Amino acid sequence: MKIGCIGLGDIAQKAYLPVLTTLPGVELHLQTRTPATLARVAGVHHIPESRCHTDLDALLAQDLDAAFVHAPTAVHPEIVTRLVEAGVPTYVDKPIAYELADSERLVRLAEERGVSLAVGFNRRFAPGYAQCVEHPREMILMQKNRVGLPEDPRTLVLDDFIHVVDTLRFLAPGPIDDVTVRSRVEDGLMHHVVVQLAGDGFVAIGMMNRLSGSTEEILEVSGQDTKRQVVNLAEIVDHKGQPSVRRRGDWVPVARQRGIEQVV
Repeated sequence: MKIGCIGLGDIAQKAYLPVLTTLPGVELHLQTRTPATLARVAGVHHIPESRCHTDLDALLAQDLDAAFVHAPTAVHPEIVTRLVEAGVPTYVDKPIAYELADSERLVRLAEERGVSLAVGFNRRFAPGYAQCVEHPREMILMQKNRVGLPEDPRTLVLDDFIHVVDTLRFLAPGPIDDVTVRSRVEDGLMHHVVVQLAGDGFVAIGMMNRLSGSTEEILEVSGQDTKRQVVNLAEIVDHKGQPSVRRRGDWVPVARQRGIEQVV
């Protein structure tokens, strides 16, 4: 099976390549426009030069069975269009695009061509979050905070806060009837944002504070006098009178903890 990996930045190197390079029966091809990065990453993973490409045309000529797109979001529309038009099933990092019109166009194109197009919301597959689906979810609360990192609102929301929104939608136990958003933006930079999604019998609240003093990710689901809390994707605490703590095993790979193995 021939798989192409387009873009060799931090996400590709830290999360996806360690998984893709260990899959049996996979012939992995790499593509980036930066020759030095291409040579270095290929050397780390023992990928021969014949499977290294500096342009998309050369990669598409390999008759791929699937492709993973980890290039910057700004070039997603161009790359994904080329892949879908070539009939290549495609997995692209979130967000699919910065503009809604581009996202809708790519989805329509994939549907018209009958080509699989998946967007990488790996947290849906993270073991701690997947286990929350089986828990009562009358209230859902998620925080994803950082230190000293206010940012352009569009970039913050679509590159990071989108994880929070998608997780809330994934865990919502019914249709969402009401959406409320609050934020603080100063000098063009977003400091924090809060979204509330509500439906029949449930409320889901997501928060991101980029000046929080702590880098953390905490998810809580509660209902029927019980609560499940997931801390930094690694620790699960069940509350029913007394807390019961389950921690990630010492040898559990980070890629599995974050749902990367499962989504691939």
